[in-house]
Amino acid sequence: MTPRPLPKSPGRHRVVALLQSPQSAFPLACAAEVFGDHSPAIPARYAFEVCAEHPGPVRTQAGYDMLVTAGLDALERADTVVVPGRQHPAGAAVPPAVVAAVRRAHRRGARIVGISSGAFVLAAAGLLDGRRAATHWAQAAELAALYPRVRVDPGVLYVDHGDVATSAGSAAGVDLCLHLVRTDHGAAYAMRVARQMVTPPHREGCQLQYAELPTSGPVADSLAPLLEWLAGRLDQPVSVADMALRSQVSPRTLTRRFTEQLGISPGRWLLDRRLAATRALLEETDLPVETIARRVGLSSAVNLRRRFHEALRTTPAAYRRTFRAGEAGREPRSIVSGG
Repeated sequence: MTPRPLPKSPGRHRVVALLQSPQSAFPLACAAEVFGDHSPAIPARYAFEVCAEHPGPVRTQAGYDMLVTAGLDALERADTVVVPGRQHPAGAAVPPAVVAAVRRAHRRGARIVGISSGAFVLAAAGLLDGRRAATHWAQAAELAALYPRVRVDPGVLYVDHGDVATSAGSAAGVDLCLHLVRTDHGAAYAMRVARQMVTPPHREGCQLQYAELPTSGPVADSLAPLLEWLAGRLDQPVSVADMALRSQVSPRTLTRRFTEQLGISPGRWLLDRRLAATRALLEETDLPVETIARRVGLSSAVNLRRRFHEALRTTPAAYRRTFRAGEAGREPRSIVSGG
């Protein structure tokens, strides 16, 4: 993904959700929770609002109507346009006025985000032509059939190209929105938002949408207690064997559970957490890289720099300069690689 500066606009970064009837309430709530106002302890960086093609009552799948007062002209003021998924009738066409409004917003530099079936709107606008895209796995075949120029990936949680981004089903919308917050304002700020929402640690976009469950027998035990234990021991060396002993299973069984429940290996999960802690310390402290490496369990500055560059394609020093400059000018640049 090519680094892309945030659009310049006075005040907060404006996020506008484009609603469609019948609107699914959960993907809309995911975006509103991430980009809306939080506790007074968390600085407000975004302004969130909703719009619809036809202002007025918008039917939802939850059995109630939402009164939307803004029309498509709200997209002309948006820095980010979010299209939350809705109940998507098979083969349904996206209204031409919606397609035109989304294209105009993209042309002037707004970031366009599709959550779940919201990807159909981005595809109709031609924003996904020749690009990888995510949507709910159950709708992937239809998206590919309707828009053959889109490279639909039915397995991943989300795909971010910088100017456009798409996610899988509703819960993956939280993962994508938090990823965008990390891109805009850094890992430390995103972690504060996630803690306020009481969400589990973030998942990377390449992780699987769904777990392959066994055809018979009991479903594997939750990994949550182990993950909580690991999160409190990032500064300590922990092997897969140590994790397995803690969980009272074999290393092979533990690896299978990670693959089924998280879509990645135990070692990869732990490395992702160490890198997230590294990013937060680079953003919020002046600690030397050697000290940070010891605090996050990466043993040495040389190892930290290598791992950091492999994951983010930048150095710790450049990352720290970027987000320090971003805080000063409120225009940080994205340095996270996309799909």
